[in-house]
Amino acid sequence: MPLTPLDIHNKEFSISFRGYNIDEVNDFLNEIIKDYDELLRTNEALKKRVAELEERLRHFENLEETLSKSIIVAQEAAEELKANARKEAELILKEAEKNANRIIDEALTKARKVQIEIEELKKRATVYRNRFRTLLEAQLEMLKSNDWDSLTDREGGDDGRALP
Repeated sequence: MPLTPLDIHNKEFSISFRGYNIDEVNDFLNEIIKDYDELLRTNEALKKRVAELEERLRHFENLEETLSKSIIVAQEAAEELKANARKEAELILKEAEKNANRIIDEALTKARKVQIEIEELKKRATVYRNRFRTLLEAQLEMLKSNDWDSLTDREGGDDGRALP
């Protein structure tokens, strides 16, 4: 058990012949008591300060642990958001590709139909031109024939009058 200032104060020494000067010993003991009392108070204050600092340290360690967990949770949430965003982007891309393919297929189908219509119109134009040519040739043949000459040679019309 450590000494207290009171223990030092109450300590008595036996007096012997040719011993130390009692006043000097008492003065020295009084200085020791004062210094020892100061050291005990300082030690007690330091113990309180250490306890306070240890409590703050525990608080900050808990805070650090909480922050670390929060950061981990935030990182996991961010990774999850990124993954979801990637998935959504992939879905959007797939949907866009499907729409693009559909539009291209529709355009190709329309182009084929237009091409078929063009070919059909070309055939019809050729048939029309051939018929028209045949008609014109027939008309020219008619004009070249002698039947027209006989009509122009006639002096009169159907009622017997002369043609002007």
